[in-house]
Amino acid sequence: MDQSRLADDFINRVVESYADTLLRVSFAYLKNRSDAEDVVQEVYLKLMQRRPLFKNQDHEKAWLIRVAVNLCKNRLKTAWFRKTIPLEESIPTATPGESRVMEAVFTLPPQERAIVQLFYFEGYMIKEIAAIIGRKESTTGSLLYRARHKLKTILKEEFDHD
Repeated sequence: MDQSRLADDFINRVVESYADTLLRVSFAYLKNRSDAEDVVQEVYLKLMQRRPLFKNQDHEKAWLIRVAVNLCKNRLKTAWFRKTIPLEESIPTATPGESRVMEAVFTLPPQERAIVQLFYFEGYMIKEIAAIIGRKESTTGSLLYRARHKLKTILKEEFDHD
């Protein structure tokens, strides 16, 4: 097999394996599907440009998520992003109960949203999340604790009003 065929196979496998994860993590930060899709495309461009060597698939996935997180953070810092108001987008979930929880998650600050996403939906442990987001393990645990507390308060208030 020639090099271009191997590269195409690699990129196709990466896209099939991680597209949903990268989109969910990016959406958790940006709260806008089209911006999240743009970030995912940028992640793939960086992958093709840098061509890093990975120890295993866990390392590969963590690298891709880390790049997505960094790109999201960069996008959130731009003046254009801070001065625009995104169109309302529905959150694709299976049940009304899940929709309520996801709406509550999206009220959290970006860093906390991402940690909740990585912990509960992607199955990462706090130590792994800390490495991905570039924070200390204790800080990551504290952010997750605060996010849980905020979610509990938000959901309790919402269910008390129903």
